[in-house]
Parts: sequence; structure tokens; C-alpha cells
Amino acid sequence: AEHVIREPGGTEVRSIFAVHEHNERFKELSANKRLTAIINELLGSQTYIHQSRINFKPGFTGKEFYWHSDFETWHVEDGMPSMRALSCSIALEDNFHFNGPLMVVPGSHKKFVSCVGQTPDDHFKQSLRRQEYGVPDDGSLARLVGEGGIETIVGGIGSIVLFDCNIMHGSNSNITPLPRSNVFMVYNSVENALEKPYSGQAPRPNYIAARG
Repeated sequence: AEHVIREPGGTEVRSIFAVHEHNERFKELSANKRLTAIINELLGSQTYIHQSRINFKPGFTGKEFYWHSDFETWHVEDGMPSMRALSCSIALEDNFHFNGPLMVVPGSHKKFVSCVGQTPDDHFKQSLRRQEYGVPDDGSLARLVGEGGIETIVGGIGSIVLFDCNIMHGSNSNITPLPRSNVFMVYNSVENALEKPYSGQAPRPNYIAARG
């Protein structure tokens, strides 16, 4: 299926998108009233699911996700007008310091880093496997880390983390025997509905970027 993404150079599953549409348990989770009440309060309006996915990192072979700001891609390639979206990450397995957990640069959400170069047409077909465009240049990343440092997000099964759509984040590969899988649900304000992509290119598929 097109919403199932494989690892670069292999057949192992890297990510599954639109899980709230294909799985009843994740559908119920995405609409959980306690969770959505918090998110609606933070974003200042009612919200909808912009994107959902599970990122898999099996033991020994789980690949990295390079540093990036989600908003840079969602703005340029999906037409998201402003930074009124956030991600909710829920640990499906224990996230330790050593098995490829989420890393964030504190405070980086306050600065927008425009990535160098133009994203090729239909680049999502490759970028979801290995990101080569839509990533920060080394100098910008070094400055952000110099100002805010790097924090590692850890927690047991069921731990919930909410993070801003513009925060710089990434994760290392997992060379430990311990798997790390998280479900991510991205909530966008209904007042921030997607427009035409600011790159001028065709919109990405709905399973990556729901248009309200």
C-alpha cells in the first residue's frame, strides 16, 4: 500500500501513515476527549488530524530520521499557512536514551529555518525513506544547537509528548536489541486549513497531508 513506507535500501517497514483511518484503535485514540481538549486549548481552536503515522525502529536495524522542522515541509509542500499545529507522540514501546529516541533542540520553534534548494516534484516518494531535501543547512543547525542544546525525549510505553510543529528534531539509528516504535498524530487548527503549496508544486497525497 502507498501509505506503507519501507526503509531505504530494504523492505523493512519504516513508517505507516494514516493509521487513524486504517485502524479503529488509533481512530479512537486520535479523538480521545481528554487529549483533544488539551490540544485545542494549546492551539486556541478546534483541530483536525493533519497527519498520523507510526515510525518503527526495530532492534539492530532501525534507521535514523535526520534533523528537520515539520513546518518547513508542511508550509512549502502542503500549503500550511502558519505554525498552528503540533505533534502528539505516544510511545508504543519504551523509549530509552540509547534506542533511537526523539531528540529536540529547545527553543528552535521560535525561529524559522528555510531549507536550501527546491524540492523536486513528488519528492515525498523518496524523502519518506531518506530525507535529502527539506533539511536544515549545517550552519543553521549548529547555531540553533549552540543556543538551545539538545534534549532527548524518553519515557515508557504510553508516554505522551506534545511538540511544536516548528521545533527542530530528529533521531539516531537504533543499533540496540531493543525496538522503539511511536505513533505520531499531528493536529492542525481548523483556522489553519491547508492552501496551495507555497512551492507552487502539486499537493502531496491526503494520507500525508489531510486537507481539512
